[in-house]
Formats: sequence, structure tokens, C-alpha cells
Amino acid sequence: MNPRKIEKILRRLSKGDCTVAEALELLRTLPYDDLEFAKLDQHRELRKGIPEAVYTPGKTTNQILGIASRTLERGDEAVFTRMSKDLFDRLRNKFGAKVRWYPEARIATVGLAKRPNIGRVLVVTAGTSDIPVAEEAAVTAELLGCRVDRLYDVGVAGIHRLTANIRQFDAADVIIVLAGMEGALPSVVAGMTSKPVIAVPTSVGYGASFDGIAALLGMLSSCSSGIGVVNIDNGFGAGALATVIVKSTRRRA
Repeated sequence: MNPRKIEKILRRLSKGDCTVAEALELLRTLPYDDLEFAKLDQHRELRKGIPEAVYTPGKTTNQILGIASRTLERGDEAVFTRMSKDLFDRLRNKFGAKVRWYPEARIATVGLAKRPNIGRVLVVTAGTSDIPVAEEAAVTAELLGCRVDRLYDVGVAGIHRLTANIRQFDAADVIIVLAGMEGALPSVVAGMTSKPVIAVPTSVGYGASFDGIAALLGMLSSCSSGIGVVNIDNGFGAGALATVIVKSTRRRA
């Protein structure tokens, strides 16, 4: 349940437009809404500033439709990650414009309201093949209220492409850096900026990259300070973490 809805309920109660029993019934889904096959964490927005996130692979179409339906019934919000175009089409046919689609990021949203813009995140990729995961990170940060700049295909194989755009580092509050292969780019970026760097290993590369394991280990072993590392291909996690950092910084300012 998002904060705006809770505030609306409390205002109705304070004005006498609903009874205590009615308000309790409206709030009864806290801390979660039990659908048997899924327990929707409608309290997450209040705790984290991030709405319920639903990883779609492995779930049936009926389960996804059920989660979306209950989310909209409650006036809540949800982000669906790694969603296929076919599944999105099913959602759009059933719920219309209440569902939005971000194809490059493979993200769909249900009932998601626009957030006020706070802070700025820069998303950097070593190669073009990293862009699908980068877009997952970028779109996640945008949906959660951050301004996002993109700097793609600036890997260490041609380091002049990165240094020519180094001024973009100054405008960012947080930098997300994605790389496959040996995963060297986050170390380079972190060595050139005072901004926090979130490193995302991707499963891009030839055989010895082991589907991102080589990049993951390289990033975890970085000698540059100020780096945090998320899991392989975890663009959503990187975008969410960047937003949490930005919001925490802005609250203290």
C-alpha cells in the first residue's frame, strides 16, 4: 500500500468520512496481502520507498494476472521485471493503460504513479551488449524518481571513449557501471571519481568469462575504493540501490 493511499485513508478518518472499523478494513493488507500463491508486500513503499517488485520468470500467466489484478484493486503499485512481450500483451489487453511497458528494460509497471525527480544517476556500459541489463537499471532508477543519464559502449578496449566523456561523472550522485568479459570498467571509473560506484557484472563474454562469473570476481576484487557490487545481470537491484543512496543523501542535505 503506497503512502499516498494511507494518507488519504487517515484524512478521511480525521474528517469523519469513514469509521475506525472502515479505516482498519482499508489498512488490513498491511504488512502484506495474501493471495496464497503470492504474498504481496504492500508495506514496502513505506519501508524502502520502493514498490512491490515481481520477478516474472517461473510464474504462470494466471499468477501474474492475479498479482496485477489485486494490485490495481487495492490502488497499489507494482513493478514486474524480466517480462516477455507476450505476457505484457496479456496484461495490456486485460488492464489497458494502467499497465506500462519498457521493452528494452523488460519491465512492466502496474498502477505506478510518477515520482518527483530527485538526484541524478549515470549508467555506464562497457559494451553495447550490456545495454539490456543497463536499461533495466536505468528504467528502475527513473521509475523511482531519479534523473538518469546514459553513457554506453565506453569499455577499456578503447579507453579514450570513456575519458572523452568524464565530465558526465561530475553531474551524477551515483554511477552504475556494467561490464562483462573481465569486468574491468568499474575499477577504472571508480579510480577517476569520488562518486559511489555500483558495479554490475553481466553475463556477456566468451567461454572463460563463465557467464559473468569472471566479471563478478574481478569487480569483487577491485583495488579501487568506493565500489559496491550487485549480482550478475541484476540491473533492477543496481537501479534500486542507486535510488536508495540518492534518497538517503538528499534527506541528510
